[in-house]
Amino acid sequence: MWYDVPVTPARRRADATENRARIIEAARAELTGDAEIRLNAVAQRAGVGQGTLYRHFPTRADLLAEVYRADVDDLVASAATLLQRHDPLTALRAWFDRVAEYAQVKRGVFAALEVATGEDLSAHSLGPIGGAVTLLLEAGRAAGEIRPDVDARDVIILIGYLSRLDPAEFDARARHLLGVVLDGLRTRGSAA
Repeated sequence: MWYDVPVTPARRRADATENRARIIEAARAELTGDAEIRLNAVAQRAGVGQGTLYRHFPTRADLLAEVYRADVDDLVASAATLLQRHDPLTALRAWFDRVAEYAQVKRGVFAALEVATGEDLSAHSLGPIGGAVTLLLEAGRAAGEIRPDVDARDVIILIGYLSRLDPAEFDARARHLLGVVLDGLRTRGSAA
């Protein structure tokens, strides 16, 4: 019977799913501008009412955690997509560009969330991101473009500095420094 079918998040109405996606995107946009995210500004930017926002995300922390998770998932998925479209070194360079965008949001999320929540989110990202880095490095090694002596942990440690950049210097330094890391990952004979 119709009343025996539970309503699950997977069976969410299409408009509710669209509202949720708009709220997450609006929160991401607010975070890139300022770590002091205001929920009323997010609701306004998403074109939804406060009630809709709170139905999806009862607390500010819930919203910020979901932005972070969505960005990790997008970042991880982009590795395989980039490898389908580009040679391994170009894919890694493009993925590093995505990492720079991700780092801006990550810095805002961690600044806004308490430590315990931040540790949970960090655990959510390290495994999948490590897998994406491994995929990119293995493709680069197979093409003879990436040094054989580096692994995903090396890269994650190196790019971890992005969260430590001062917001005022982020735009000027982040992509430049990622280029330096990329140069260090290349084999000696690979093209720039």
